[in-house]
Amino acid sequence: RDDDDINDVASMAGVNLNEESARIMATNSDLVGTQIQSCKDEPFLAAIPLHKRILETAKKLGITDVPAEVVTFISHATQSRLRAVIEKVTVITQHRMESYKDDEWYEQATDVRSQLKFFEQLERLEKQRKDEQEREILLKAAKSRSRQEDPEQARLKQKAKEMQQQELAQMRQRDANLTALAAIGPRKKRRLEAPGLLTLAGEGAGLGAGSQAGLGTGSPRQYPRQKITRVNLRDFIFYMEQEPAMSHSLLLYRALLK
Repeated sequence: RDDDDINDVASMAGVNLNEESARIMATNSDLVGTQIQSCKDEPFLAAIPLHKRILETAKKLGITDVPAEVVTFISHATQSRLRAVIEKVTVITQHRMESYKDDEWYEQATDVRSQLKFFEQLERLEKQRKDEQEREILLKAAKSRSRQEDPEQARLKQKAKEMQQQELAQMRQRDANLTALAAIGPRKKRRLEAPGLLTLAGEGAGLGAGSQAGLGTGSPRQYPRQKITRVNLRDFIFYMEQEPAMSHSLLLYRALLK
């Protein structure tokens, strides 16, 4: 009775189930009876060296024969493991490179770079002050007219003489550089031109003057640079510290010693 009700509803809607079934079979006739095969299984690692390495390890455990399916399985497992490691290390590197300067939910508490610059400036001023003091001492020693001079006084005079000669050589070198720059004249910036666009502008017969000028002086097309994620040793060390299987490994210990 249920089938009759369905047929009655289909007939009331003007649909013939037999015709629809034949039409579906005719449409998908090319798929009926076809055999679908997977792609060729290509191993990630070289099969022959990997097989030799597995055999060397297996002989220590008393295994003499390792089939090719095992080699392929280990190769795929290595590829999967390497992909997982690279993905995790990439995420760690991206987190390290994130900048929160423009984030409204963060405010800067310390600026280590400015502090280091301040200390470098202090060291530079201290060094400059010591150089000035040493220079004054050497100049005083060079101007002294004492007849009885001790070896220390003679050493200071010799050092003052060398310093004056060095300063004179630096001044001469600076004057020579300024003279050479004045003789060369101001540098002119080279215009960036695209040879392909110039040729197109010269050969186009149907282009107007404005379009030719635009093509001739246009800048070369700039392609977007691909963003590169650079992973360093510190990222790998952080990854190994988070992994339970590698947190106490010898590899992590060797990486920490580098």
